[in-house]
Amino acid sequence: MLTKQSYAALPTKIEKLERLSRSLQGPEIYIKRDDQTGIELSGNKIRKLEYLMTDALQKRADVLITCGAVQSNHCRATAALGAKLGLPVYLVLKENRPPEMIGNYLLDRLFGATVQLISESEYQHRRGEILESLGRQLKKEGKTPYIIPEGASNGLGCFGYSEALREIQQQENNLGFSFDAVVVAVGSGSTLGGLVLGKALYDYPGEIIGINIAADAKTFQNRISLLLKEAVTYLDTKTLPDPNPLFSPENIQIIDGYVGEGYGKSRKEEWEFLQRTARTEGILLDPVYTGKALYGLAEEIKKGTFEHHQRILFIHTGGVFGLIPPSNLPR
Repeated sequence: MLTKQSYAALPTKIEKLERLSRSLQGPEIYIKRDDQTGIELSGNKIRKLEYLMTDALQKRADVLITCGAVQSNHCRATAALGAKLGLPVYLVLKENRPPEMIGNYLLDRLFGATVQLISESEYQHRRGEILESLGRQLKKEGKTPYIIPEGASNGLGCFGYSEALREIQQQENNLGFSFDAVVVAVGSGSTLGGLVLGKALYDYPGEIIGINIAADAKTFQNRISLLLKEAVTYLDTKTLPDPNPLFSPENIQIIDGYVGEGYGKSRKEEWEFLQRTARTEGILLDPVYTGKALYGLAEEIKKGTFEHHQRILFIHTGGVFGLIPPSNLPR
């Protein structure tokens, strides 16, 4: 039976972006404040980690291993939750140069994580091998390690956002209206994957749309399809049809074209949008995920992509510490 321990502060609230909606003269835009899930501003990561951490504890793990970029929100969230639960955390971080002690990397250290730095090339080609090697080393020391994939993106992690969609449905009942679409940034895949899973599980009528901030749409469509096939292995076989048409790559909706200069790199127009949102809505977006994705949504509204929509919900997945590293600022 699929179970989880609750660590996040839920439900997160939904607010209307009044000024942004008016300025775009399109559908009403609402924002779900998953940047306020708790566990030291862990954002969307904690919803996924609730399931993986429960699995780790059921398997009597006494040390956690995970990986990401040197400013990874997921790694920082894992370090924070590990500290809260008294579990040592080992992080394998991608960085070619000795990093500055700022942003998420500083917080990783403050939470007591043990950090191993590897090059971008090693991360791309040998990440799995390095994680497994670290796990074997810890086993030799008498430990029981639990490896969490990048972004907590696996089939089990998807359930964090399938449950988030059920939460959104309950909030829609309280609000007295429904959203035509739920939009989210796509960085590793399991947040969008979880929403697609939730659409299937709870018969959600609205569209589920991602805006990728790295790679390309096709890459994520294929990746998310595989995640969903893994996710259904945790369910009763009668719960969903097999194969489920919602889970095929061509039916996973992702709007491409807003990666810009690449992961973690901001263009001038993205930064200006981030500033405008802060000054008109009092909401901080991060330049890596939510800044790019909400900018992309705004641009698509201007193009008429959402002309038949009345209300759109954008999920703020957190990442405020991404504002701190100066490398994220446009040149």
